[in-house]
Amino acid sequence: MVNALKEKAGSLTDPLLLDNQLCYALYAAAHRMTKSYRPMLERIGLTYPQYLVLLVLWETDGVTVSEIGRRLRLDSGTLTPVLKRLESAGLLVRSRRQSDEREVEIGLTPRGQSLKAEAAGVRQSVMCQLNLTEPEVQAMRADLNHLIENLSANG
Repeated sequence: MVNALKEKAGSLTDPLLLDNQLCYALYAAAHRMTKSYRPMLERIGLTYPQYLVLLVLWETDGVTVSEIGRRLRLDSGTLTPVLKRLESAGLLVRSRRQSDEREVEIGLTPRGQSLKAEAAGVRQSVMCQLNLTEPEVQAMRADLNHLIENLSANG
């Protein structure tokens, strides 16, 4: 019994145990979260990265590629293939911005706009799986945003 307690106490202080790694907990949670979204998004013909891009566009249509990248914290090399697939699917159009032809503006097509209604239930379904209240989700999101900001400031 004493050895078991010592082992337990030692496991709480050993910084290299997997169970003590914040990075692993975040990685595993992110993996499970995207896995929860996958079947519902597949039904409406989207991948998780495509869904994230559409969330940005449903919030503000007609933004630049760089603005989408900034909002999603993605570089253009990662974002461009996602945008091309969404354009091929007829959900958005890419065009040179009138005010500055160096910038590419992304706009939703009517089909892309109408997909918002189909996607409305996706978040609610995932929320049911989480078994968390909306205030608990908001608090967790605030903590994660704080973590993201701290990590962004350090490199």
